[in-house]
Amino acid sequence: MRRFNSIRDTIATREASLVKHRTWSYRFAEEILNSRLDLKKEIIDVVDSSILPFDQLTRPNLNKEFEKRFLEHGWDTQPHVGGDEIDPRLDFMKGRVGVEVAFSHASFIGIDLLKFQIMSYSSLDRIDVGVYIVATSDFIRKMEKEHNQKWEGSLPFEKVKNYLPNVRSAIQVPVYLIGLEV
Repeated sequence: MRRFNSIRDTIATREASLVKHRTWSYRFAEEILNSRLDLKKEIIDVVDSSILPFDQLTRPNLNKEFEKRFLEHGWDTQPHVGGDEIDPRLDFMKGRVGVEVAFSHASFIGIDLLKFQIMSYSSLDRIDVGVYIVATSDFIRKMEKEHNQKWEGSLPFEKVKNYLPNVRSAIQVPVYLIGLEV
């Protein structure tokens, strides 16, 4: 919980976004993360402490804020999925936990989830769980209608939650889904 040191802090916080979140666990991802509680707390801290003014809460700015905060916690940034220079990259990785921040278009869902699957596959065996951070439908709607920010086309939490059980034979790695709310 944030403490206010002055009236100026209180006013600045009202003008800034306080990002909240909701979660959903696929294939016991939350239980796996709970066995690495320090990493789970770091992830939640990054999400919950990312405060930007609403007029600056764009996809690129929020990505930069997350990158800054993950790096402060010692996470590796942009690790190659397969170890080869031409391979795709995850956003962050630490202690066998991979994180993908997905504020891009919804059409990237398959590619993003496949990165987790490849990194957990037996020949690579680099992660035990993936964490997928996306915006909720409410977040997207509020950012567009109330704050005039361009979030249309972003992948919503609800779509991922409905999608994952339908691809359970292809995506076998546990995925912890985090949906941003304001």
